[in-house]
Amino acid sequence: MPINSDEGIREVLSSTKTIALVGASPNPERASHAVMHYMLDRGYHVIPVNPNEKEILGQKAVASLKDIQEPVDMVDVFRTSEAAGPLCDEAIAIGAKSVWLQLGVINEEGAKRAEAAGLKVIMDRCPAIDMPRLGMGPPNPHKPKRASQ
Repeated sequence: MPINSDEGIREVLSSTKTIALVGASPNPERASHAVMHYMLDRGYHVIPVNPNEKEILGQKAVASLKDIQEPVDMVDVFRTSEAAGPLCDEAIAIGAKSVWLQLGVINEEGAKRAEAAGLKVIMDRCPAIDMPRLGMGPPNPHKPKRASQ
């Protein structure tokens, strides 16, 4: 069962140092860019995962999770719900400790496989929303603008 309790979310965020952010974007209007910026500002080491980019926010990008050459605590997924299942499997393969599926990203089967492999799973949430709500950091000043603004 994915983690939904404040205590569980706080524990995952507190124990995480290195985040692989899948679907990272160089576009400041994208939520993944805003969240990556927020997590970097909070002191996390964030590895952008995007096969079309060399660098995002000063961090060297990698094409896929398997290209990461260091331990990863959390895989943060900004992809479709369908893509999240295979990404949960990749997170297991690289030895990640947790998988965080962003708002609107729900894949029960992938979550079950990750949990069975010992990973903590958070689904349909955003760390840049949960951290300020839990008193773990200020609100995200990097929120992307809405299309209507």
